[in-house]
Amino acid sequence: MKKYKLTNETITLLNGVVLHRIECIVPIPALSVNVGDKGGFIESENNLIGNAWVYGNAEVYGNAKVCGNAEVYGNAWVYGDAEVYGNAEVCGN
Repeated sequence: MKKYKLTNETITLLNGVVLHRIECIVPIPALSVNVGDKGGFIESENNLIGNAWVYGNAEVYGNAKVCGNAEVYGNAWVYGDAEVYGNAEVCGN
């Protein structure tokens, strides 16, 4: 079951890739994410799987995947073929 939707709020990277801000549509209690909470930016639904969440201004794009109970936040970028999973946290600049 999908836990978020892509919003109309977008940013365009220097290489032309368009990222969409996400919005929670099903609560994720383990991460304290509630319906209506806005998250960070992803390129496609393939980037965010399971109960994982992207917060704030964080960006996930390319073939990168964030899954399980992983969290990406701050101004972090996850891209290329990177995989963040389990209970991992990626944060900072």
